[in-house]
Amino acid sequence: MSNINEHVPLNISPKELKKILEDDSSEKPFIVDVREDNEIAIASFSFSVLHLPLSKAANWSGNIEELLPRDKPIVVLCHAGVRSLNFGTWLLQQGITKRVWNLVGGIDAWSTDVDQSVPRY
Repeated sequence: MSNINEHVPLNISPKELKKILEDDSSEKPFIVDVREDNEIAIASFSFSVLHLPLSKAANWSGNIEELLPRDKPIVVLCHAGVRSLNFGTWLLQQGITKRVWNLVGGIDAWSTDVDQSVPRY
């Protein structure tokens, strides 16, 4: 029987992610933002991300393996952490990578816990 959690992303808090992103000695994760264009226009993430809006999955899901690195951990984020959890679960089910983390609370928690200059919506 397979491990029930093998297709569920691990959780990472905004503070944990910030620490990793600012630590020169740690392996930098590849960040995927699954929010919609209008959400990114309101509150952008201050680090480099690959933007894959879920509403446009038909445009990018067929070549997802070419878009994502196999050799880096992947952190997924959205507004509150629900869409990114679903996307991260899908990524693990596809077998594209084994290392996926979900930003708990999404960009909203990032704004309240790490960077108050990011607008909340």
